[in-house]
Amino acid sequence: MLAITKASLKAVFRSPSAVIFSFVFPLVFILVFGFIGSGGRINVRVAFDPRSDTSSKLYYAIKSWQGISVIQKDTVSIREDLEKGRITAIINIQKNTQASSPEFIIHLKSSEAVSPQNIQVLRSILEGGVIKTLNAQNNIEQPTVAAVSSEVVKIKGRKYRTIDFILPGQLGFSLLSAGVFGVAFIFFNLRQSLVLKRFFATPIKRVYIVFGESISRVLFGLITAVVILLVGHYFFNFTLVHGWVTLAELLVLSLIGLIVFMGFGFIVSGLSKNESVIPPFANLITLPQFLLGGTFFSTDVFPPWLKSVADVMPLKHLNDAMRNVAFEGAHLPDCMKQIGILGLWGIVVYFIAVKVFRWE
Repeated sequence: MLAITKASLKAVFRSPSAVIFSFVFPLVFILVFGFIGSGGRINVRVAFDPRSDTSSKLYYAIKSWQGISVIQKDTVSIREDLEKGRITAIINIQKNTQASSPEFIIHLKSSEAVSPQNIQVLRSILEGGVIKTLNAQNNIEQPTVAAVSSEVVKIKGRKYRTIDFILPGQLGFSLLSAGVFGVAFIFFNLRQSLVLKRFFATPIKRVYIVFGESISRVLFGLITAVVILLVGHYFFNFTLVHGWVTLAELLVLSLIGLIVFMGFGFIVSGLSKNESVIPPFANLITLPQFLLGGTFFSTDVFPPWLKSVADVMPLKHLNDAMRNVAFEGAHLPDCMKQIGILGLWGIVVYFIAVKVFRWE
């Protein structure tokens, strides 16, 4: 088994397609987003301060304004979201007791984790959209019904960079490509060249043959993960909250994801009648996950029906788990939901893979 593993690992590194899909493509995307992604994403999600005046038209206008997403959670959770840059600001609407105009003052509380661009977008929506619309509806004589305070209170937070979102997605991209394309091509070629048939005729146990080939793919995938994570961390300040502990947990998640994705590769290999069938069949599995699994952009922008489809895909849960561990500071026990869904996918996929696996 170890001899097969060693030989297969050498063959993988000699394969241009394996190196390009696993190393080159993800690193190119990381380089691009690393250089252009010094700021955060545009994200106008807000929460209301519990002390905010909720009886005014201004409150309901902000709450229902298209383009503003109001988050309703407890105070502790809202503060945590603000510290991590998940929401742009906490809005506090107060009556103006010092003058007759404007009637209300809007106070904003944000954090160092939020991009100044997001705060400026929120301010523009409030001043140029909500308040201007209310003034026109009420036909008021005073200058304005409300004003946004020029002072924005900021609390400490962990700066969220574009690389913190894009790198886990690219790592998932690499693992899915290696698992599906790598396994599908290598096992099909071994079967087509009758190598598997010759292995089958030797005293080697069948399971050792499959394990030997599989372990080589796992080692290659983990080497890829280490390179991508270290390049992201040391060259583009990718966040590893707990240092080496976070790195180790990300590798465990990578291992789980890769094992699941390899099952798809076994299915493609078993069902393919010739080598030309493998690429379209493999793309049928990988492309929807690349586009809908949160690889390049957040699934929060999807309509509800499409988000439901994305929530089923294994790559989505692997990406979510890795982002939670890397930036949010979560540990593996905190990601049991995502790991459990990946485990269910693994059971289903390998059940099918066993049924369709062929030696010749």
